[in-house]
Amino acid sequence: MVVDTLDNLEKYVSLNPLFPEVVKFIRENDLARLEPGKHVIKDNDLFVNIQVAHAKSEGEAVFETHRRMLDIQIPLNACEAYGYTPLARLPEADYNEEKDVTKYPGAKAETLVKCRPGEFAIFWPQDGHQPCIGEGDILKAIFKVKA
Repeated sequence: MVVDTLDNLEKYVSLNPLFPEVVKFIRENDLARLEPGKHVIKDNDLFVNIQVAHAKSEGEAVFETHRRMLDIQIPLNACEAYGYTPLARLPEADYNEEKDVTKYPGAKAETLVKCRPGEFAIFWPQDGHQPCIGEGDILKAIFKVKA
């Protein structure tokens, strides 16, 4: 897991061959003005979902992991907190191959991190993450990047 400011995103491009495309897309688009929904950048390997998430309490938010894709999550209008627990310490759960997600209802966060507008969080397949913790509605961009 990485949490940093968008000003530093370019420093991470060596970590995945598709990260330069993410940086380019962010430079060329105002994420907060994109229509909600899926925006394909490079076939099924790279896309961004713009969504309004209804924030939850830490107890209501559900942990998830992904096997094929990693997430770069960017809150656009409000602070969002994420629970974090390494996959190795999460309980066994069923994987939904079609949606590339495993959900872990009831799992507890070992760490809670906050991400504000102008910041991002990267979650790799080994990172259990519990998104959408906060208050109100959170406009966010979720880049899905082939891991």
